[in-house]
Amino acid sequence: MDTQHEGSYYETLDRSVQVAISRLSHGISPAALLLAFFDWYLHLAIHPAKQMQLVQLYEENFWHLVHQYLGHISGDPRGEYCVLTSPQDKRFIDKRWQEFPYNYIYESFLMAQQWWHDAAINVRGVSHHHEEVVDFTLRQILDMLSPSNSALTNPEIQEAALQQQGANFVKGWDNFIEDLSRIYANKPPIGSENFVIGKNIAVTPGKVIYRNRLIELIQYAPLTKKVCPEPVLITSAWIMKYYILDLTPKHSLVKYLLKKGHTVFCISWKNPKKKDHSLSMEDYLDFGIQSALDVISTIVPRQKIHLLGYCLGGTLAAISAATMARNNDDRLASLTLLAAQIDFNEPGELGLFIDESQIVFLENMMREKGYLDTNQMAGAFQLLRSNDLIWSRLIHDYLLGKRKPLTDLMAWNADATRLPYQMHSEYLRNLFLDNQLAEGKYLVKSKPISLTDITVPVFVVATERDHVSPWRSVFKINMLTSSDVTFALTSGGHNVGIVSMPVKKTKRYYRLSTLKESDRFIDANSWYQKTKPNNGSWWPAWEKWLTKRSGKMIKLPPKMGCEKKGYVPLENAPGTYVLQK
Repeated sequence: MDTQHEGSYYETLDRSVQVAISRLSHGISPAALLLAFFDWYLHLAIHPAKQMQLVQLYEENFWHLVHQYLGHISGDPRGEYCVLTSPQDKRFIDKRWQEFPYNYIYESFLMAQQWWHDAAINVRGVSHHHEEVVDFTLRQILDMLSPSNSALTNPEIQEAALQQQGANFVKGWDNFIEDLSRIYANKPPIGSENFVIGKNIAVTPGKVIYRNRLIELIQYAPLTKKVCPEPVLITSAWIMKYYILDLTPKHSLVKYLLKKGHTVFCISWKNPKKKDHSLSMEDYLDFGIQSALDVISTIVPRQKIHLLGYCLGGTLAAISAATMARNNDDRLASLTLLAAQIDFNEPGELGLFIDESQIVFLENMMREKGYLDTNQMAGAFQLLRSNDLIWSRLIHDYLLGKRKPLTDLMAWNADATRLPYQMHSEYLRNLFLDNQLAEGKYLVKSKPISLTDITVPVFVVATERDHVSPWRSVFKINMLTSSDVTFALTSGGHNVGIVSMPVKKTKRYYRLSTLKESDRFIDANSWYQKTKPNNGSWWPAWEKWLTKRSGKMIKLPPKMGCEKKGYVPLENAPGTYVLQK
């Protein structure tokens, strides 16, 4: 066997072993996890001051619980509870948890959870990344052991069992079997059949006027007699289907824009297969945003375009805007980024899954299939909010035997897409790991681009409880462009905060301000304290900003497509790519 073939054989063997391990570890690199815990444990072992602090904290907690217990059994509780749940923790808010012995049980658990958190952090010498991995992993283990997850310690489950004579467990078992069968049959969750693409979601009238190997470009029919001359191009993340911004009519940002007199185009991404493994980030730029801009410039000539990007689509929109600025392409009227990161130095808990060991592990997995599987992506996102997305569902569906009706947003969330090997590898390495975009090292056509070249007005929306694009990280755009940046921070999470339609009675709110190029920089925390919240949805504020940067309305909306240039309507929206499984 020659050296070249021998090397190829060993590489294949190496990848096969890692793929086999990944199936057992559900895509988590054991090496990355063990390195983090070894780093933490070895430094803790030579940190006697930290050990003494933990011993002292353990003793204080122990005697506090002893006093609480003696007070409860004597009918004279001594002292107040010393551990409070966070506003996001909904596990123990039911009034039945406030009665003995359940209040004692859950306080003991929360004190143990807090102790392990204190043990994981502030150990001298441990790298910040390893510290976060250890803290996150310990929290996942403890969340699994929470007294709320057991019928033996959860008063809500016990009361339901007494009232229903155990029928809740029978119903829960039926729910579990049904969910399990759907997973093995690769079917969407129960209730998804109530939301059919093109019938009651993604129903805004329009035409597919262009298609290539990666996108379908949808042009929506106007809903007003007069329209703003500058069209809006929307690109969402290709990790999910595009229609998050065109759900049911009352939740559709697309329809909202049309009713305000805007001409709207939207990119619908293809769901890649194994043969598409070599699609790169540059392909998504060329076949995606750039191709769409070329088509729109033909349909609506001599008009600048408002570009909107959501999540990963927003990152690509920023790359596109910087590339166009470098090339003296002035077709953009403005840039809007929704829950999109362009500086990945502080990516939040999603960064826990990204280091050299984990990326190599993922690359070997993706090389076998040609793409990253949707189930693995969904599993990673669920871990970020395990109490809300995993354990609360276990309690509600399987132990209480209930079913929450599926919403349009939940149905969309279950409609994931695959990510091609080459693109996802470049995205993780170049953006997450090396932060090339923020540091001016990202290459497009073998030449670097700089976000400081962007001079068009920028509107940025972040959400307070975003686990994917933390708002303080998104706020860094104020340091990275040479344009006026209007920043909006809205209530809610990565999806709910964006799909925030205006309604009369709402608990939603947002903070909004504009930092001009000539203004001094303000840090995120100071900005938050200084900027007062506004009640309601951020949609009207953004639409007003968009209209202000558009020309006077014209009487003749653009025609659907452009037959002279070959962009004839191919079919009705939402097209075919969105239906791909």
